[in-house]
Amino acid sequence: MTLKISQKGWVVIPADLRKKYDLKPGDEVHVVDYGGVLSLIPSSENPLAYAGGMLKGETSLTQALVEEREKERARER
Repeated sequence: MTLKISQKGWVVIPADLRKKYDLKPGDEVHVVDYGGVLSLIPSSENPLAYAGGMLKGETSLTQALVEEREKERARER
């Protein structure tokens, strides 16, 4: 997908992407420079609530770390 920058520096986000990411007039996005790659990141009112559950899996990371630490202690003995 190619976009053009206007004389004022504006970029129009295509309707299908606005719909996909639920972007509405007045919403904020972050512009991130990844060393030659610009990314638009939709802003969230509550980023912690938005990110909650993103890393759900079969095993708890905390439990895995506790178990690994117990194994290390056993090896040290």
